[in-house]
Amino acid sequence: MQVHLVRRLICGAAALAFTIQLCAQQTSDTFRWIDFHSPKDQNIVAWVTRSMQVEDWTAIREIGVEYDAALVVTSDRTNPQAPPSSDTFTIWNVSLTSHVVAPLLKGVNLRWLDWEHFEQGKPEELTMLYDNCSNCAASTYFTALYYDLPHHMWAARWIRGGQGALAWSAVPPSSNGIVWTQVYAELSGGNGVAELCTWNHFDFGKLKPPSNTIFCYDVDPLSGLDRTVEVTGRENEEAMELRLCRGQDTVQGVVRGQDSALCEQLLNKEPQRKPATTPPANNVGHSSPPGGRH
Repeated sequence: MQVHLVRRLICGAAALAFTIQLCAQQTSDTFRWIDFHSPKDQNIVAWVTRSMQVEDWTAIREIGVEYDAALVVTSDRTNPQAPPSSDTFTIWNVSLTSHVVAPLLKGVNLRWLDWEHFEQGKPEELTMLYDNCSNCAASTYFTALYYDLPHHMWAARWIRGGQGALAWSAVPPSSNGIVWTQVYAELSGGNGVAELCTWNHFDFGKLKPPSNTIFCYDVDPLSGLDRTVEVTGRENEEAMELRLCRGQDTVQGVVRGQDSALCEQLLNKEPQRKPATTPPANNVGHSSPPGGRH
């Protein structure tokens, strides 16, 4: 088991330091996952293990390196008889020039996705979905991990309350009798960058008109900062609702709720294009059998 190997590593190079030349522009091509069995990677494995020896974890699952910072994934199993599916994971930033360690987020059921662009002309970022609990009605979160060049560290996007963007909530409405529908998708914009959009629809029946809450999580193109934008205005809301339900420009299959009765009803209401029945202007009402024209 990797954790046993890692725990036994002898960190003889206590003063180990990495001199890394930072390029002007980072790309995902500069990122690599560490091979725990490769002799050339043992100095990094030892450095990370020594840096994290005071933290709580059961196993180091992954170490990814970008320039002078390591992206580390650990698992924690409080009960040694518990199945691995009950493990919690923590993602850390570990400096490779100092032993500074910082947790980025924690959850369960980590699902790695692919590298995606969230800023034009900037490197791709590693995306993921995860849940907040196991063996329960879990809420699902989405985030993107990226190397923060000015601060020489890994960071996670849209963090609020220690978690990423809320894609799917397991917390029901506080009032009874409300029909609650959720839809989300990672969408590709026309400028080649991705965003996560979520739609919560609340149907109150005869009590009052339904309400909608639509949020999109992206990166501000001017500041480069994480951004959460609420879609407002009925025309804008309807356009986004159709876009989410159609799922035509979704990215890497990050979708949920498109099979809901709400989406089916919305798509069935779309105006159908009627076939043209007006004859062309040069149609004089005559026809010739095949081979009959000269």
